Amino acid sequence: MSKPEILIADDELHTRKAMMRYLRDRFDVTGAEDGVQAIELLKNRDFDLVLTDLRMPGADGMGVLEAALSKANKPECIVFSAFGDIESAVAAVKAGAFDFISKPVDFPKMDRQIEAALAKRAQAIPNREQPGLSASGQVVIGTSPAMRKVEDLVKTAAPSRINMLLTGESGTGKEVIARAIHDASGRKGLFVPVHCAALPATLLESELFGYERGAFTGAVERHRGRFEMADGGTLFLDEIGEIDPSVQVKLLRVLETRTIERIGGTEEIHCDTRLVSATNRDLGEMVRAGTFREDLFYRLEGVTIQMPPLRERKPDIAPLTQRFLEQAARENERHVTGIAPEAQKLLETYEWPGNIRELRHTIERMVVLAKGEVLMVEDVPENIRQGVPAPHRTIGPAENGAGPLPSGTIDDTEKKMILDTLKRCGNNRTRAAEMLGISRRTLHRRLHEYGLADKA
Repeated sequence: MSKPEILIADDELHTRKAMMRYLRDRFDVTGAEDGVQAIELLKNRDFDLVLTDLRMPGADGMGVLEAALSKANKPECIVFSAFGDIESAVAAVKAGAFDFISKPVDFPKMDRQIEAALAKRAQAIPNREQPGLSASGQVVIGTSPAMRKVEDLVKTAAPSRINMLLTGESGTGKEVIARAIHDASGRKGLFVPVHCAALPATLLESELFGYERGAFTGAVERHRGRFEMADGGTLFLDEIGEIDPSVQVKLLRVLETRTIERIGGTEEIHCDTRLVSATNRDLGEMVRAGTFREDLFYRLEGVTIQMPPLRERKPDIAPLTQRFLEQAARENERHVTGIAPEAQKLLETYEWPGNIRELRHTIERMVVLAKGEVLMVEDVPENIRQGVPAPHRTIGPAENGAGPLPSGTIDDTEKKMILDTLKRCGNNRTRAAEMLGISRRTLHRRLHEYGLADKA
């Protein structure tokens, strides 16, 4: 079976080579150093997928997109955009691109987008097999009864317009399910995620609703908010329980009228935006305590999906382990191919208080520190072998004789470790990644997961 052919166009040599190195084991990858070279390659070869930066000398990403869409085989296209260039990326999607990804590139997110794009192409070319893809491009992993119930709810409710609320403990995969809802909805617009806890109320308001030029100091041009970007698609509000009461009022009005007003503007803008929200908090209890609006709560919970913790879906641990092992080996350039049955059994008997996120981080750490090609019992962290949660842990070698980290949740400990390390090395992320014993790509992903990208 031949591999799907992917063209990567990016004038940044380091970025282009990193993506090619990351994808070459699974795909037939060709690189183009700028838009001109990409267009020439498109004239002479057929590709299944084109990944292109928007800003390049000679011919930009829009030119590459136009050349790709003019071909008879019409490859799917994903564009990369720098921070502050989201409007151009949205324009590219409206012109025919499958989706966009912001730089710096989040490789796991790129993986999901590539799978979904190739799955869409496989549906358009039914006689052509695409290795490793289901018919729908589904990236949700799980055969346990708990996950089958979740998948049944997704399939039933996704094609409707009703708002959906995902509840459950941190790290249970709520964003993955939110994207699955969007993919199964048939909506043609974008999936736009917003991590509410990562932004103060004033910034969250401007991100959601946008602003007009001159609306406040620093507003030098009009900015379209996330509701507008998700018009015709899905807006995912993660950690909805953390939003400020003032934003709750404005969000309620949008849900009631399906219109927004940019900050500093007077025009009412209609948005056909489907809302999926997520929280690890008890919104009902927050309503009773007076910290969350009751009318907003009822608007959000059109259909509620309770995400099961990993301890209630033990049959899913083995396939999740294999997926995370393969990802960690690629990202960290480690030749680790599998896990011994005894080591896998230890993982399956552990309770995983940090859920899927803890499992993923644990597997990555095991892969990075492994002595051989197969993960053995001795590679399993001591606390997991003993079956008890770790009160604290490090994710890399300590420096300058630093003592143990303070107790707390694994996520809180890791956040503190990352911020402390960045501070010690003057915010040099390459150096910080080396000190932490992880790749720079992994550090970027951690910062985004924990809402630290703008703070570091």
